[in-house]
Amino acid sequence: MKRLLPFLIFAAGRVFFAPAAGHAQQNFDNVVEHLLPVQGSVYMMVGAGGNITVQVGKDGVLLVDTQYAPLAPKIMAAIRTLSPMPIRYIVDTHFHGDHTGGNGALAKLGGAGAMPRIIANDHVLNRMTAPPAAGQTAVPEADWPNDEYFTASKDFFFNNEAVVVYHMPAAHTDGDSIVFFRRSDVISTGDIFTPETYPGIDLARGGSIQGEIAALNRILELTVPAKYQEGGTYVIPGHGRLCEEADVVEYRDMVTIVRDRIQDLIGKGRNLEQVRAARPTLDYDTQYGAIPAGATSGSPAADRFVDAVYKSLGGK
Repeated sequence: MKRLLPFLIFAAGRVFFAPAAGHAQQNFDNVVEHLLPVQGSVYMMVGAGGNITVQVGKDGVLLVDTQYAPLAPKIMAAIRTLSPMPIRYIVDTHFHGDHTGGNGALAKLGGAGAMPRIIANDHVLNRMTAPPAAGQTAVPEADWPNDEYFTASKDFFFNNEAVVVYHMPAAHTDGDSIVFFRRSDVISTGDIFTPETYPGIDLARGGSIQGEIAALNRILELTVPAKYQEGGTYVIPGHGRLCEEADVVEYRDMVTIVRDRIQDLIGKGRNLEQVRAARPTLDYDTQYGAIPAGATSGSPAADRFVDAVYKSLGGK
């Protein structure tokens, strides 16, 4: 996968828990949407917000996640370099606005007069239709899923391949889905897997460290590497570079080790301040805990992760 890094090194900034309408103060004028062929009929699009998975073929266009509404014209222009067909399906991996904000705008631009089916776990619809918190705006109805599922999985056949959507309960949120393109052998993970930063576990919206690890293990059950552990099943993360099974293994191991360290500290009676001081992520911070420009020490991403794991494990 090293051949892909120069193309994806810019991977746009992530917004963990933004509402769908939470893009008002961001400037998207200079965002460029880049398309990367993955394999089979599947492509990866990188711009701002979450990565978009694009599947194209004789039946039309399928998208996994949609970034932000103001980017819809740029996203649509990139899609049109692949296919003139209408968007028939949108699958939301979770409800956060950097992944769902473009649902309605892309449905209008690419639906060719017919509303695409917007598939998501029912928890996503519940979150998007809930009254907004103070200071936030309601999610537009056009962005809501219109084909929610409440079972362990949902599958359909599109562009000559089986597409399987699996619910990953209580992971990044309570409504996470991963999407498996079976013939192309590609998995789209949403924010369960973000290879360049620690996972963002949204505890307030049903996320948990145990569910996060279970979801990563489920992804590994579906991936099959090719020669020398490279190639085979490709993995499109919620943010960051295109990956293979080995990248998910490394990430799963990191998350599990940090979980175990914090669990051990809780067992010894340490409070949150003491757990932070022990720096259970120290040996991983250079890889996953980017330090802001101008700072000399400290990793906000690591601090958020430690706090979330501690609270998820029942620390007081």
